[in-house]
Amino acid sequence: MSKELFLEIGTEEIPAGMLPVAMRDLERMIRKALNDARIEFGDVTTMATPRRLVLSVADVAEQQQRQELNLSGPSVKVAFDADGNPTKAAMGFARSNGVDVSELTQQETDKGTYLFLSKVIEGQPVINQLPEMLLKIVSGLSFKKSMRWKDLDVRFARPMHWIVALYGGEVVPFDYANLSSGNTSVGHRFMAPQSFTVNGLDDFVAQAREHFVIVDPEERKQIIAKEIERVAREEGGSLNVDEELLEEVAYLVEDPTPLCGSFEEEYLQLPDELLITSMKEHQRYFTVADEQGKLLPKFITISNTRPKDPSVVVKGNERVLRARLADAMFFWTEDQKSTLESRLESLKNVVYQAKLGTSYAKVQRFTALAETLANQLDPEVLELTRRAATLCKCDLETGMVYEFPELQGIMGREYATIEGEDPRVAKAIFEHYLPVQAGGDLPSDNVGAFVSLADKIDTICGCFGVGLIPTGTADPYALRRCAIGILNIILDRGYRLSLLALIAQAVTQLEDKLNRSAEAVTAEVVEFVRLRFVNMLTGQNYPADVVEAVLSAGFDDVIDARQRVQALSEMKQQHDFEALAATFKRVGNIIKGGVTDAVVESVFEQECEKELFTELQRVQQDVARLMAGGDYPGVLRCIAALCPAVDAFFDGVMVMAEDEAVKTNRLALLTQVAGLFAGLADFSRIAA
Repeated sequence: MSKELFLEIGTEEIPAGMLPVAMRDLERMIRKALNDARIEFGDVTTMATPRRLVLSVADVAEQQQRQELNLSGPSVKVAFDADGNPTKAAMGFARSNGVDVSELTQQETDKGTYLFLSKVIEGQPVINQLPEMLLKIVSGLSFKKSMRWKDLDVRFARPMHWIVALYGGEVVPFDYANLSSGNTSVGHRFMAPQSFTVNGLDDFVAQAREHFVIVDPEERKQIIAKEIERVAREEGGSLNVDEELLEEVAYLVEDPTPLCGSFEEEYLQLPDELLITSMKEHQRYFTVADEQGKLLPKFITISNTRPKDPSVVVKGNERVLRARLADAMFFWTEDQKSTLESRLESLKNVVYQAKLGTSYAKVQRFTALAETLANQLDPEVLELTRRAATLCKCDLETGMVYEFPELQGIMGREYATIEGEDPRVAKAIFEHYLPVQAGGDLPSDNVGAFVSLADKIDTICGCFGVGLIPTGTADPYALRRCAIGILNIILDRGYRLSLLALIAQAVTQLEDKLNRSAEAVTAEVVEFVRLRFVNMLTGQNYPADVVEAVLSAGFDDVIDARQRVQALSEMKQQHDFEALAATFKRVGNIIKGGVTDAVVESVFEQECEKELFTELQRVQQDVARLMAGGDYPGVLRCIAALCPAVDAFFDGVMVMAEDEAVKTNRLALLTQVAGLFAGLADFSRIAA
């Protein structure tokens, strides 16, 4: 028999951004708890609104699974003394498992004779496990920011008001945050605040709907998407689709109702992105455009209630928006009274970071890095790159960006365009911030890409240099995002450059700020970027051992490293790869660090040594040629062709011969074999 497990945590309004994470955490935690408790279960469903987190687990067994254990203890030599009496080791093992030493058995293993205990743990009724399990889940949910309330020693995203916990419709009793779990939920705060009794998920969803609560966030999202498109059409335009805003708004309301408002046409002279950003970031409004894509003086907002007189709500929203747009118009006019370049000097008075100096100093540093990139990769855009790097932070000193920080880069581009700067410079001022999120847009031009890379590398090196290193989930300077952005830009643009040299230059420019040696900081930054690269490539479904093997052999040239990962991943799928990898892992294990001695043919004692050396000389030439051309599949085929000769060598000789000269010569031969793939991958990291 099985039953549904249901949990609802009722709260005050939780910020929208916290809810998707909480839903994922709820599912992860209940799956782990049930698995650890040996409880069979079916589908797991999580839902959320601003005022509630909901969990349902179908087909939860009524009895834990029976568990049969065969526990290994100490060896017999350790477990008994010379007279055959049990030692503390044997008695401790028995005592920790609740049995007498006489109940232990002896079993032969590859390592000798050991004590064992066969033990059966009978399954207990699940209902007895659930109170403690649910209490741990509720108390274990963590949030980016948590609150304490009243005089309670508990923390949660927002104060709790009720808990529903049911197993097969019956209450699972536990207490938390001065609340006792029950079977009573609450409807919409304003439209149906009365309580109602819950029996399970289906019943809960249906009753919640009657109480003006759409529990499923995906359903709310679909309702909102459909309704705002309808309203936009009725207003004679089309919706500016914004999936990010749609996702957020779906978690802001329990009962979505669209309302359309308007603003004065004079504000349409402001840049579209300014209007869109202002309405999105501050008011969560959707915008409407005409057939040509030009903004209409309309907006759509989603209300969490069904107002008796919608016009009153609309007028309130229009009044708030009008004030913000009036501020924007003022700053737009005032900012144009000074050029971007004239604001550069004032960056000397802006502290970028207390230990790293001013924003002006940062601009000087990454401008030098950007110039290095331009000189190496596209000298024709050197002047444009220098100009873009010089101006890209100047809009931080404008009134518009001071009032609307999310418009940094956007306003710089707009003001640069008005001032007659080269279009590529204006675009780069905006694009140097890209990407702003995982999977986001990347710079579309070398100028913007060079400045973006330089800015991000300086940020990472500067923070590492003064000890501002990410720990756990804490990453206040978004260094992980910077590193991933660097890698994505290089891969997207196909830049063949030395990442290590660029990092070393950035660290050198920061030497007067560092709290330890430049070498140590450089090594830490390189390893930090390497780990991000590992995560990126494994996230693209490349085998983890292949990624580690390749990047351990070097990733200074990011493009080259990815090509090596691709080649080795493809070869790993072939049926004979395992034997090949085992052979070359054996080579690496024997030579360890290798020897520097030259191979002396006259010292060879066996024909297999001579044959391997002959084959090696032939393959070395081919590998060198193919490596130079970046033909890594060809390199791997060449190395694989040497495998039979290497195997024959191992079968025919003892590498560690008693004669020191013979041993050294054989190690020198294997060192040259290992040198074939030294720049390709570390085969010792390939899983068997």
